[in-house]
Amino acid sequence: MMKKTKKHPRMIGTLAMTFMLILTLSACSGDKQNTADIAAASGNSAGAVVSVEELAKLAKEEGQVVSVGMPDSWANWKETWEDMKSVYGLEHQDTDMSSAEEIAKFDAEKNKPTADIGDVGIAFGPVAIEKGVTQPYKTSYWDEIPDWAKDQDGHWIVGYQGTISFMTDKNLVSQPPQSWADLQNGDYKIIVGDVTKAAQAQMAVVAAAIAFGGDESNIEPGIAFFEELAKKGRISLSEASAANIEKGEVPVTLLWDFNSLGYRDQFDKERFEVAIPQEGSVVSGYATIINKYAPHPNAAKLTREYILSDEGQINLAKGYARPIRPSVQLPEDVAAKLLPQEAYSNAKPIGDYKVWEETAKTLPQLWQERVLVHLN
Repeated sequence: MMKKTKKHPRMIGTLAMTFMLILTLSACSGDKQNTADIAAASGNSAGAVVSVEELAKLAKEEGQVVSVGMPDSWANWKETWEDMKSVYGLEHQDTDMSSAEEIAKFDAEKNKPTADIGDVGIAFGPVAIEKGVTQPYKTSYWDEIPDWAKDQDGHWIVGYQGTISFMTDKNLVSQPPQSWADLQNGDYKIIVGDVTKAAQAQMAVVAAAIAFGGDESNIEPGIAFFEELAKKGRISLSEASAANIEKGEVPVTLLWDFNSLGYRDQFDKERFEVAIPQEGSVVSGYATIINKYAPHPNAAKLTREYILSDEGQINLAKGYARPIRPSVQLPEDVAAKLLPQEAYSNAKPIGDYKVWEETAKTLPQLWQERVLVHLN
């Protein structure tokens, strides 16, 4: 989206839930590993190895967790923060910002840190490591996380996944696109977002590249696709805000499916249609990064632990974000919020994020030279 931050409307209704005090008790989840062997982050002054029970005690002593880029309305963080308060007694505050801004904040405040944990597009995980602003923590669910969705040392771990989708206002488009070919042959404007800064917008380019035979090492098919649309004046630089979408100023928007589905259900299920492009799309995710200089490091680690628990994953799914842990069983009413699995048959994750890291460095300039130049 054009907007730099993640500010979105609340995507789900609050539901009363009761949780166990400590995630590691046997009643919490049958697939949970023995947490006595969890390795704590190297920056944790509490020692090299602690259990989640001990981590919870240390976090309670800290009393709060301060996040960035994790607002209540994005992917239903609201219920997770409510749980961190009710289960562990942790107060919470958040400052909404983009992935790049989160990393910059960690770096700028290293001598007087205020934030503990952030949520960044997966492509920004390696950037955070390179900046030296993260500390590792693998959590007790480490073995369940797909290799593509975690740093090998635990500096970043994807908590939820999303797939680039088309969100169409049927009041403005009589035949909602189901494929990239449909999008190409339309006569309406689309909003991609700020490809120079936003992870979601960058992944839209990758999604188009995948659909036309490219990948993370070859985004030319994606750039060429949007370049053609730009030459025809079909890319809008308007902001894909909730207000604009609801007012009918956005015909088709490229968004993570969890954002598209959330907007659809909030505004009008009959008016808006969400589709995963048939030729292909990209599956990616948002990853937590724990500030190397976190003033409440144990609270940050406990938050990551909870995000990957069954309860935390279900919270995210209520906000339309697909769990990263494959073993999580969603309640029927929560599963019904999501698109059917068959819609994702041609969607795939980036195969090599090291390659993508290098490709992503070239993308802002390519977008400026090949796409934006036709829109100014």
